[in-house]
Amino acid sequence: MRAVLAWKETIREQCVYDLAFKPDGSQLIIAAGLRVLVYDATDGSIIQPLKGHKDIVYCVAYAKDGKRFASGSADKSIIIWTSKLEGILKYTHNDSIQCVAYNPVTHQLASCSSGDFGLWSPEQKSVNKHKVSSKITCCGWTNDGQYLALGMMNGVVSIRNKNGEEKVKIERPGGSSSPIWSIAWNPSKDEHNDILAVADWGQKLSFYQLSGKQIGKDRTLTYDPCCVGYFSKGEYIVMGGSDKQASLYTKDGVRLGTVGEQNSWVWTCRVKPDSNFVVLGCQDGTIACYQLIFSTVHGLYKDRYAYRDSMTDVIVQHLITEQKVRIKCRELVKKIAIYRNRLAIQLPEKILIYELYSDDSSDMHYRVKEKICRKFECNLLVVCSQHIILCQEKRLQCLSFNSVREKEWVMESLIRYIKVIGGPPGREGLLVGLKNGAILKIFVDNPFPITLLKLTTSVRCLDMSASRNKLAVVDEHNTLLVYDIKSKELLFQEPNANSVAWNTQCEDMLCFSGNGYLNIKACNFPVHQQKMQGFMVGYNGSKIFCLHVYSMSAVEVPQSAPMYQYLERKMFKEAYQIACLGVTDSDWRDLATEALEGLDFETAKKAFIRIRDLRYLELINSIEERKKRGENDNDLFLADVYAYQGKFHEAARLYKRTGHESRALSMYTDLRMFDYAKEFVGVTDPKSSRMLMTKQADWAKSSREPRAAAEMYLSAGEHLKAIDIIGEHGWADMLIDIARKLDKAEREPLAKCALHFKRLKHHGYASETYSKMGDLKALVHLHVETQHWEEAFSLVEKHPQFKNDVFVPYAQWLAENDRFEEAQKAFHKAGLQNEAVKVLEQLTQNAVVENRFNDAGYYYWMLSMQCLDIAKESEEQRGEMLKKFERFQHLAELYHVYRSIQRYTDEPFSSHMPDTLFNICRFLLNNLTKDIPPGISKVNTLYALAKQSRQLGAYKLARYAYEKLQELHIPSRFQESIELGCLTIRSKPFHDKEDLIEGMMCYRCSTNNPLLNNQGSVCINCRQPFIYCASSYDVLPLVQFYLEEDISDEDALSLIDLEVPHTDQRAARWQDIDNGDLQSLRMDEGLDDEEEDPFTAKMSFEQGGSNFVPVKVSRPVLRAMSRRDVLIKRWPRPLKWEYFRSLLPEVSITMCPTCFKMFHSEDYELLVLQHNCCPYCRRPIDEPN
Repeated sequence: MRAVLAWKETIREQCVYDLAFKPDGSQLIIAAGLRVLVYDATDGSIIQPLKGHKDIVYCVAYAKDGKRFASGSADKSIIIWTSKLEGILKYTHNDSIQCVAYNPVTHQLASCSSGDFGLWSPEQKSVNKHKVSSKITCCGWTNDGQYLALGMMNGVVSIRNKNGEEKVKIERPGGSSSPIWSIAWNPSKDEHNDILAVADWGQKLSFYQLSGKQIGKDRTLTYDPCCVGYFSKGEYIVMGGSDKQASLYTKDGVRLGTVGEQNSWVWTCRVKPDSNFVVLGCQDGTIACYQLIFSTVHGLYKDRYAYRDSMTDVIVQHLITEQKVRIKCRELVKKIAIYRNRLAIQLPEKILIYELYSDDSSDMHYRVKEKICRKFECNLLVVCSQHIILCQEKRLQCLSFNSVREKEWVMESLIRYIKVIGGPPGREGLLVGLKNGAILKIFVDNPFPITLLKLTTSVRCLDMSASRNKLAVVDEHNTLLVYDIKSKELLFQEPNANSVAWNTQCEDMLCFSGNGYLNIKACNFPVHQQKMQGFMVGYNGSKIFCLHVYSMSAVEVPQSAPMYQYLERKMFKEAYQIACLGVTDSDWRDLATEALEGLDFETAKKAFIRIRDLRYLELINSIEERKKRGENDNDLFLADVYAYQGKFHEAARLYKRTGHESRALSMYTDLRMFDYAKEFVGVTDPKSSRMLMTKQADWAKSSREPRAAAEMYLSAGEHLKAIDIIGEHGWADMLIDIARKLDKAEREPLAKCALHFKRLKHHGYASETYSKMGDLKALVHLHVETQHWEEAFSLVEKHPQFKNDVFVPYAQWLAENDRFEEAQKAFHKAGLQNEAVKVLEQLTQNAVVENRFNDAGYYYWMLSMQCLDIAKESEEQRGEMLKKFERFQHLAELYHVYRSIQRYTDEPFSSHMPDTLFNICRFLLNNLTKDIPPGISKVNTLYALAKQSRQLGAYKLARYAYEKLQELHIPSRFQESIELGCLTIRSKPFHDKEDLIEGMMCYRCSTNNPLLNNQGSVCINCRQPFIYCASSYDVLPLVQFYLEEDISDEDALSLIDLEVPHTDQRAARWQDIDNGDLQSLRMDEGLDDEEEDPFTAKMSFEQGGSNFVPVKVSRPVLRAMSRRDVLIKRWPRPLKWEYFRSLLPEVSITMCPTCFKMFHSEDYELLVLQHNCCPYCRRPIDEPN
């Protein structure tokens, strides 16, 4: 720290008691004699003297807002002045005014006299005054304006609030023998507490908190202090008094040095706001302004930087890790030196040597190793492992840590620069630059300096390269000179340099700063510049250490520029070394690529490892392997490198030059550069061209351009691949074009086309393709699969061998679609009788289970006909099938009639007449003599019979039915009705109506049969079976007759048709109605009884025979029969026809030509109109027989 006098003025024969700065620092207000003087603070010229006081002015104070200031005088008055230097207000106390102070926040003025103090503010008219017990010598407000501290003659500091009430009282140990002469609050905003500095005439400086608690111990002074003041930020204190000088102290009270020595007591000293200027006022009227210059005290070694902070502390900063450590010395730090693990700090009376706790490069813990308790005067301080070097102008002294002077060197000129450049402990080398331009190397253990160079100008800065081969010097003309140490030759020079440093990690790189630029120079390449403020003091790897004003920073500088300079000259090894100091990833890639192209595989490999590029590392490894195997064609290696880098045309040219055209071709095709590949091949080689086409198509396929791929395959003649792609994507139009163009001999591609059409459901295209191939079987299967049955049937007509292939799937399809009857017919058509029977049996079973007895009857009828068909075709199954035919015919009729009973019992209404139901029940019970088929309920039948019998007057039969019901298990729903019926029937006669019994007359023997017959539906007398109407189940007037053995069906038919002519009159009575295939007999008038009929004669038989004797007729009888009276059931082979003769020709009877069931003609016509088909076999009326 140096104090430089800025200006000095003297007011003759007046004592300067107080002074105050305007807050902006432009004006200085001085209390001198009877006047208040206003000075210009910059040059000390007087602006204006202010008159107003009648006695000596003791104190002045300026308000913080700069609008007004106050002065207090021995005339007991206070005057308030504006910043325009006009007096605006005056008020008085009872005693002379000792001190004044403005509140920094509210601008309230505190004025203190010998006996009291007053508080005045502009908004108040009156002044609040408070008495005190002792004379007040000084006062001061806290930074927040809440409290006022008063210093008194009796050694007491009283702290008051804004209303003047005492809050804290601090009593100094000396009492009235050590009056408080000056106090000041620390203005720093960083302090947590308000800190009060108190200076008393017990020659002590003390510090207190607002609470009255003392901070630290009293600091002993060697004089009586008259004034104490803080710098604007509170970091230093300036104090003056009886020692005729002002001294600078730290905020903790450590004396740092003298500001200015005077000839008399210093009564007042103030620091100019926000600056380093201090103004003193003295007893003899002297006013002196000094500028304080705080020099930077610091040291640097590699990446450790030590500097002075707050004058008494040392901060060591690690420039790489940014760690900092503070060492508190509590005394003025004069010099700092740092080297490796040593740190030397010079204090006023001693030198401290510190060392690091450990050898860790990032360790920041220092401990005191040695203390040299001697006062030294020196310009420069250097520390080594075991010595300290002191530099005093021309002399260098080497001291051990025990304060023993070991060596001394005296130079011929002033020493301008000194630096430790390393070496073994105890034998370090120093680089010394002198004012006369000499550069010396001194070893600590060698008394003789070695002259390295002799310049003509003074040395400013020096550095030696890492290998000690080169020396960089900055001279006083700011020129950088670089020399080869061995040859003393000047290698190069650069202008505008103020400092220089070699890179500690790279021999050929140095940097220097100057004119706001940082310059980096590698080898003898041009300088690379970038902007930078301050001094460059070190260069380590990619970090440059820069000192700007007081702060040291490590600037990360990418070493790209010098690296590229080496690359341009193909100096790959050197470029790699530079890159290691720190470059970007893209710079590493450029280095790797350049080295690879320059075939420096070792450097390229290292660089690619840095950026982890495995692809290129594989390439380098493969090239190294090939080199080991003896390959040495650099052009071929380079071609591979170019191919990897994407420089394909250069690669192709090199491949061609080295005779490896195939590699170029495969490179182009792998990269899908087919146009270049074609160019490369030329038009001469058709085989290669086809191969290229196929490869191009493969690529198009894999890169999801299927249409292009397909077209390419077609042009390369690869039809199958093309068809696969087109088929996959469903482009049917393109596919049919191919199919039409293909020759029919090319079956495989055609078959593929057809398959794809099938998959795409293009039925027409597929059938066209199969037709072209002539593959009829596939065509049939196609029609069947797509269920185009019409086309399939038309194909089967032309090619019957495919009958089974069509009808079987058709039948299955019908069955799956619940069209079972059609399915059964289709199976039948396909000749799969067993399947047909199976379907029908299943249908029948389902119908019975679901109580669809109508359907069950119909299906049994169909089953019987199916069995008849099988019997006709198969000899070995005939017997069995005919038995089945009989059984199924019987079941069909049972289910057919039971349907009516089931409807009567289960549904609320019945469409049948009571006598029809009566007949049906009797018919069913007559035929249920043996096993009862599933689904048919005897209870229902007997119940229906009982009800109808009673209704029609067959009471005996009804009683029988009720008795039978009692033996059976009756459902609960009938229970009540049947029990009631049982009771009520007893009130009826015990016989049946006559006309009901007459209805059961046998037309052969004229016997009246009982209403129920346990022998079945036959006459009890002649055993002739009854023929029933299939709708009303009345007995029809028909008698079945049989032919004699020698008469065939055809003969019988012709004999009947011959018909012996009777008289015309008789013929006129008959009407033969031949409606299509229906045979009907009608008689207009009654027959003549007189004429004898040969058939009637044949009907007679012996009474009482237990066996049935059938009616057999001979040729004459047949000839005598009328065609109108005969009904023939023309069963297909192997069954025989059945012949029936009507005995009452006036009863019109119709027979269905399909099922051969007999009906009263009126009933039949009505039913056909209702159902549009035969009610029994469901044959449509318009279907030909």
